[in-house]
Amino acid sequence: MQDDDISAKSQELCDLLAARLSLKHGSLEDRLRRAGRRLPARIRSQGQIVAEAEALATHPKLARRVDQAAVARAHAEVRAHLKGIDAAYLRRGALLGVLGGLAFNILLFTALTLAFLRWQGMI
Repeated sequence: MQDDDISAKSQELCDLLAARLSLKHGSLEDRLRRAGRRLPARIRSQGQIVAEAEALATHPKLARRVDQAAVARAHAEVRAHLKGIDAAYLRRGALLGVLGGLAFNILLFTALTLAFLRWQGMI
């Protein structure tokens, strides 16, 4: 029963990481590692607790070493953090960052072109 419970918690966190941070491939441990700085260190470490518990729960003798209360607390904390992430806001921010960089480059190119034309005496 414990193995199914921990697997369900791990799968829920994997689904949330896929939905909120677009981390669709790999185990929970792989997804947490690839999330990198997009997740605070505390949340990553709490996620590691769930990932380690999932690995231990597959082995009958080692499953007894899993602290169910700690896993439940870690799962709840990571889930609460991931549910608070607005994926649309992150996408919008990334798009605005790209557009801002593009606008700056266009303005810089225009200014340099005008400076060059002025230097050549064409305007």
